[in-house]
Amino acid sequence: MSEVRKIDLNADVGEGLNNEQDLFPFISSCSIACGGHAGDEQTMKRVVALALENKVKIGAHPSYPDRENFGRKSIKLARPDLISCVREQIESLLQILEEANAPLHHIKPHGALYNDLAKDKELARCFMEAVRPYRNSTKLYVPYGSVIAEEAKASGWPVFYEAFGDRNYNDDLSLVSRSNPEALIQDPHSVLQHILPIIREGKLTTLTGEKKAIKAETICLHGDTDNVLEILTYLAREFPKNNLLIA
Repeated sequence: MSEVRKIDLNADVGEGLNNEQDLFPFISSCSIACGGHAGDEQTMKRVVALALENKVKIGAHPSYPDRENFGRKSIKLARPDLISCVREQIESLLQILEEANAPLHHIKPHGALYNDLAKDKELARCFMEAVRPYRNSTKLYVPYGSVIAEEAKASGWPVFYEAFGDRNYNDDLSLVSRSNPEALIQDPHSVLQHILPIIREGKLTTLTGEKKAIKAETICLHGDTDNVLEILTYLAREFPKNNLLIA
């Protein structure tokens, strides 16, 4: 019998859907919106309490300051403004975590900021400056082979490579645009078949059918995917059959 492998399963939460109570029993870490694209003090407190109750590791999910577009549109900000914006978001969550006597496990940029950091070196260096105060105690969730991953490692950050279980990929390992009707993977069985080779073989099948090398210590399912609970309950049932443990 093959050895059981542990995998971190994460979800982006605190984004206004109020579905965290349903999702948390099935994941091991979460990234909480902290005011940029969604979220406020009240939602952060509620989600932090639920995460602690379910023993889910907590991360900050900073974004471009763009609630109107849910942080999914690129914005040009001056370097000092981006640094200030990112730090303010993280600090707002940290204050709540300190009150709850809970640690910040990781930082994961959201949406367009996440995608832009994957390919823009100057933006990545600016982001690394923004998160510099948290380097000694916090991990970064970043995509494999990305510019932000290279900059993080060069800065001495502990990195968790992340792959998306509910998103299709282009041949360059960028995410297929949400404007494409095939961007999302929502059939639970298809999600599982997408994830298994990533974990077992370090291989990803792109939207065009190409096989690409990839690494992932954490797999993300978006909390705002319509049937995310259906996907998570399916994975919770199927992972043990495939010698995978969510941890």
